[in-house]
This record gives sequence, C-alpha cells and structure tokens, in this order.
Amino acid sequence: MHRYSVLFKYFLLLGMQGVFFTSCIFLFPLHPFDRDKHPAPPDYSKAESWASLPDKKDNADLTIPNTTVVDKQDEAKVDVFFIHPTTYRLGAKWNGSMTNKKVNKRTDNLPVRYQASVFNGSCKVYVPRYRQASLVTYIDKKGNGPEVFDFAYQDVKQAFLYYINNYNNGRPFIIASHSQGTDHAYRLINEFIKKDSALYKRFVVAYLMGRPIKKETITVIEQCKSAEQIGCFNIYNAVPWGGDLLFRQDEGILLCNNPLTWKADTTYASAELNKGGLPLNYKNIDVGIADAKISPKGLLWVHRPKKTNKEYMYIQSESFHNIEYSLFYMNIRENVKQRIDAYFSDKNR
Repeated sequence: MHRYSVLFKYFLLLGMQGVFFTSCIFLFPLHPFDRDKHPAPPDYSKAESWASLPDKKDNADLTIPNTTVVDKQDEAKVDVFFIHPTTYRLGAKWNGSMTNKKVNKRTDNLPVRYQASVFNGSCKVYVPRYRQASLVTYIDKKGNGPEVFDFAYQDVKQAFLYYINNYNNGRPFIIASHSQGTDHAYRLINEFIKKDSALYKRFVVAYLMGRPIKKETITVIEQCKSAEQIGCFNIYNAVPWGGDLLFRQDEGILLCNNPLTWKADTTYASAELNKGGLPLNYKNIDVGIADAKISPKGLLWVHRPKKTNKEYMYIQSESFHNIEYSLFYMNIRENVKQRIDAYFSDKNR
C-alpha cells in the first residue's frame, strides 16, 4: 500500500487523540535517524518532566460527582507507573520534544485523563513525559524504527529508575500502558521485573493494552489468567466484532485477557458484566456500554457501542484502539483494587 494511504488510515485510527488535517501537506522526518538533531533530554527531577505526579494537580486526578470515581491518591498504598501512548503525530523529527506544548496538552487531555486516571482510586499515579517516537515510525520502511523506539525507551527507562530511586520508597507498584507505551512497557518488564529480583517482590501486576503481544514477547512473567492473580500481566486489543487488527502483519495468535472477566479463554462476556465506560464528557459513567469475547486470533471482539463518536472516541469502521481503556473503565478500576487486595493478602510477599 502507498505510504500516504497507510498513514491516512493510521491517522483515522488514532485521529480522536488529536490529529487534525489543516493542510494537505504532511510533515515527515526527511532524513535518517542518525542524522537527526535530537530534542533536549529530560530531567526527571523536575515536575514538568511528568504529565502526572501524586502531589501535582493534573488530569489523572479525575473525580466524577455522584459516582465511585474518586481520587484517593493521598491514601493509596500502591503506585502506578503509566506509560502513555503516541501523542506526537506530525513533525520533522523522529522523536518528539519534551517541551512541545501542543503535544503535552494532548497527552494531558487524552491518555492522562481517560486512561491513567483509572488508577487514582487505588494508586498514586506517575506518568512520565518522554521523547516519544513519531507516529510515522510505525510505517517507516527505511530501517529507522528500531533506533527511534530505542531512543524513546531510554527516556522511559530513565524515568522508571528515577521513580524507583526517588519516589517509590519501597512501595508496591503497578506498570500500565497503552499503544506505544506498551512497546516500551514490555521492554521495561523484561529488563527489570525478573522473578528473582527485588523489584519483582514489589510488583503487583501489569496492564499492557493496545499492542500485539505473543507468548514470546514477555519472557520474565506470565499472562494473568484470573481477576485476582498477581505478578502477571493483562493485555487486549479491542476491535469491532468479527474484525482484525488494522495493520496485522502475521502476528500469529496474540495473548488476550477479557476485561469483563480477566480470564484468557474465549467465553463470551455480556454487557451486563460491564461496570461502566468513561465517555468524552467525563461527567458520568455508562454502565453496560460493551460486551467482550476473545477471538480465535487473540483479539478482543466487542459489539459496537450504541454511542456516537461525539460520546466515545472511535472510528466506526476500523478499530476500538482509542477507547480500549474507556470502554472498560470501571472494570479496570475495580480490578486494580482486587489485585492490590490480593497482593497484601499474599503471605509470600
């Protein structure tokens, strides 16, 4: 497929997160990664290098009146280290700048609010900014991708180590992510969360949404198989019922958890099990918004919600990638508490 056609479809997939077409001219990196003048490195000792910190007023503090969505970070006994998805869409550089105000605003208003906030009922929320890979890296055919993603990962790794050494204070923690964030999260887990490590003893669980993961992707911990299992990871990629990934490239059978049961089997889960989704206005909770079933290829099949794109962020004919947290917001929120309770009940911890 022509490069621009593929990119157009990818922008459609992720358009709700802030891509707006104001011109027929796209901005691509026009030179190889090794000739790029890279943005200035982060300083994670500074609050501005974080999209969310527990003692900072930010969009992860979301509270919805007359619901159980209440920010309880002040009393939380567990942390979450959340790695946000791609919010650097268009640009002449392969990796985004930490000081790009438009990108930072997009990060704050979308993934921080609609994804990271799901943890604020049970966790102190930490979301680092990082020099993320440009969206076009996913379709680059000239071999720049590995270096671009590794460059971004080094920021995520530095942020995690700063968090562990300066913020964590020996507390249990969760790792969570979406989309590009998941590409970095599984590397982080493979590098630091080995079962014989000191960090593993404090590791509660991982939620790694929105990227294809096979059995061999994560080698140090296993996929979760139940709602209370700890020391494991959860994953799903949501698509319209009967559909496939927008850019499947022979990924084989993917790992998947059903967020309505947290099991990894193909049993259908009705919308009656859905505790509630988070709409765009973030003023209420929509109980029973969606059902779910794991497909034979390891995708999460979901019947189309009876909501519009103005109420939920998705492209009707393509994917539910944009709302993989929003559709199951309350189920994730409830499950975080379940896993934490199980962690503190585990006598081996």
